[in-house]
Amino acid sequence: MKTIPLEEFKNLAGTELGVSEWLRIDQDRINRFADATDDHQFIHVDPERAANTPFGSTIAHGYLTLSLVPFLNAQCMVAPQGTVMGINYGSDKIRFLQPVTTGSRVRSNTKVLSVREKAPGQWLLKAAVTVEIEGSDKPALIAELLSLLIVQ
Repeated sequence: MKTIPLEEFKNLAGTELGVSEWLRIDQDRINRFADATDDHQFIHVDPERAANTPFGSTIAHGYLTLSLVPFLNAQCMVAPQGTVMGINYGSDKIRFLQPVTTGSRVRSNTKVLSVREKAPGQWLLKAAVTVEIEGSDKPALIAELLSLLIVQ
């Protein structure tokens, strides 16, 4: 994550932060997420049964894709100098538009929608995030996500 002066950070609304590197979603990652969440629906963990669905293979959990956004965004996100921590604050909108089939690669594309001081030393950043699937015109998800940055 890149740090910038607070005065510059305050004026980021409307700024495209760019895209992350591609990340492959393999069956092992999907299985580990299924174990962590106790969501073992066959469409995620049984390649033989999933092959007979319209998707033709297993698919990542939508929430697995969403959970990768902080990792992906860290590659292009900015924070004010003096930031001691950032926390997920919530979301205003999340839409899962297309499943991510096993073996696909995804990346995030992020634009800052707003920045405001919530309390002294606490900055709320709202970002529009699109998780793209390599080779697809339709993204896996779109979201408006909130991050709270604590600055000293």
